Amino acid sequence: MKSKIDYKEISKLIDLLEKKNLIDFELELEDFKIKISREPSKPKIREVTVVPESIQSRPTTPEKDKEDTTPHQTEDNNLHYIISPMVGTFYRAPDPSSPPFIEVGEDIKQNQTLCIIEAMKLMNEIESDAAGMVEDILVENGEPVEYGQKLFSIRKT
Repeated sequence: MKSKIDYKEISKLIDLLEKKNLIDFELELEDFKIKISREPSKPKIREVTVVPESIQSRPTTPEKDKEDTTPHQTEDNNLHYIISPMVGTFYRAPDPSSPPFIEVGEDIKQNQTLCIIEAMKLMNEIESDAAGMVEDILVENGEPVEYGQKLFSIRKT
C-alpha cells in the first residue's frame, strides 16, 4: 500500500515549519520520504545599552531616560567610545598565539586596528575612528558582543 500526500498537506507542513521557526523537517513513511528546508529569517539587530551598576541604583526622571543621538560621545568631551558595528565574537588578537592589538594606556591612531569581531565565520577588523589613549577595554576576549555595544573607551588627545 502506497502512502499518498497531496499539495494541501505539504502546504500545512510548510506553514507548521514557519510557525515553529524550524529550519529543516524530514518525514519518512514506508515508501514515502519528504524533506523540507528553508533559510532562517535574518536575525533582527537591536541596540543594547549597558548601564553600570552604579547608575542603575540612581532614581531617574523621564528627561534623563531619553537616549542621546550621539552614542560615541559622553558627558566628558575627551572620552570617546568605540562601538561594535555588528553582532559577533570579540577577539583582542589576530590569533591565540599573537599579542593583543592594543592594551590599556596605549596611544592609538585613527584607523588603527583594535580588535576582530567574528561574525558568521568571517573575521572583521574593527578600527579606531579617533586617535587617543586607550582608557578601558570593555569586553573580555572571546565574549559575544551585540550591535551598538561599547568595546573600548578612548581618551582623545
